[in-house]
Amino acid sequence: MTPITSPTPRRRLTTAVGALVIAGLALSACGGKQTQEPAAGGTAGSDACEISAGQVTIATGNSTGVYYVLGGGIASLLSSKSPLKATAAETGASVQNIQQLAGGQYDIAFSLADTAADAIAGKGAFTEPQQIQALGRIHSNYTQVVVRKDSGIKSLEDMRGKRISTGSPKSGTEVIATRLLQSAGLDINTDVQAQRLELGKTVDGMKDGSIDGFVWSGGLPTPALTDLFTSQKDAVEFIDITPTLPKMREINAVYTEGAIPAATYGLDADVKTIVVPNVLLVREDFPTGNACGIVKLLWGSSDELAKVHPSGKEFTKENGPQTDPIPLHPGAKQAFDGM
Repeated sequence: MTPITSPTPRRRLTTAVGALVIAGLALSACGGKQTQEPAAGGTAGSDACEISAGQVTIATGNSTGVYYVLGGGIASLLSSKSPLKATAAETGASVQNIQQLAGGQYDIAFSLADTAADAIAGKGAFTEPQQIQALGRIHSNYTQVVVRKDSGIKSLEDMRGKRISTGSPKSGTEVIATRLLQSAGLDINTDVQAQRLELGKTVDGMKDGSIDGFVWSGGLPTPALTDLFTSQKDAVEFIDITPTLPKMREINAVYTEGAIPAATYGLDADVKTIVVPNVLLVREDFPTGNACGIVKLLWGSSDELAKVHPSGKEFTKENGPQTDPIPLHPGAKQAFDGM
């Protein structure tokens, strides 16, 4: 395994249609889980780097986040350029994704690397080690902490007693929010008025003043934040959370420092923040040939995925195998070794 390095259920089901342009299908390919044929076809022991015909379901995240958009593009790409019929599902994101992936409800799942590392170790939200492996590292998530300017919040410590959205239940955002507050000396259950809201409702709350701030872990740009800063630029602002990084790294070494470029949301200056990679996950019994073929297709199609969302350009053969401490699936390793 190569270590991670820093660069930085509503369920709707739609079948990905292969002949259309991926960018036009990014949202229409997103949907919900279904009764499946065996995961992506093939056999777990096959070492041929070829994708077999079958069905595959992809667990993504909130409809206003990058997982959902990018997951729709991946489903479209797989359906149009392989024998697979792929669908993507809106979910609560990382924790829920891993639980349902391990339970056989999905075949591929998006996850933050810190949540996946917890799952491998059987800690945090997971009471025992989960039998999952990585297809590869994808884009990085930026921890985006935004507050209303009239809230009086200038640091995480100032969130004491405030109404803070900490993300959807069982999401990677909720994991990071809990750890950020802990690192700032706050208990999410007692020291803040935690609102466990998905991103769309969070942004609505910021607009109408019913919440004071929120934590969001997502790629750049996150569509819902683009909307917020376009319509409420004079009322909201980012805060710098990097003072908590040393304590965050004591919890999980995957956390690193990065910056949100000013141009991302039309800001006056870059914003320092904490960055964590994302990974695509499968179960250990995912067919080797399919894993290899899918990796070759996805990590060889960054230009097409970038048409769906800019984060698609981070599907690179250099970053792809950098998933430690999450083990690479043998088929994925075979693919990256041959790229």
